[in-house]
Amino acid sequence: MRHHRSGRTLGRKKGQRAALLRSLTRSLILNEGITTTLARAKEMRPFVEKLVSASKKNTMVSRRNVASRLGGNSADVVKKLHEVIAPQFKNRPGGYTRVVRLPRTGKRVIESARIEFVK
Repeated sequence: MRHHRSGRTLGRKKGQRAALLRSLTRSLILNEGITTTLARAKEMRPFVEKLVSASKKNTMVSRRNVASRLGGNSADVVKKLHEVIAPQFKNRPGGYTRVVRLPRTGKRVIESARIEFVK
């Protein structure tokens, strides 16, 4: 039984799951919207929201924390997050992303969703 176990495993071990969330988050920040499965989008949402909240401070400490959360080779992502995306949400207390369900097409069983930043 899964009593009090929060979060989705997404069919992966912890390291693989962390790598997946990081890469999806990098893609979301660079493209400002991606299409993925509904479960991945719902799992990624709190991760992205915390990064945006941290980057709203725009200090060196926040840049380093965001960079460490996103993993290696993320300098361009951190720069875009702090200089482009976070200033858009300066007066917004939360809810920076939206998850929109997409209709099923053909024989696809998995529900697709689009996650994007609120404008």
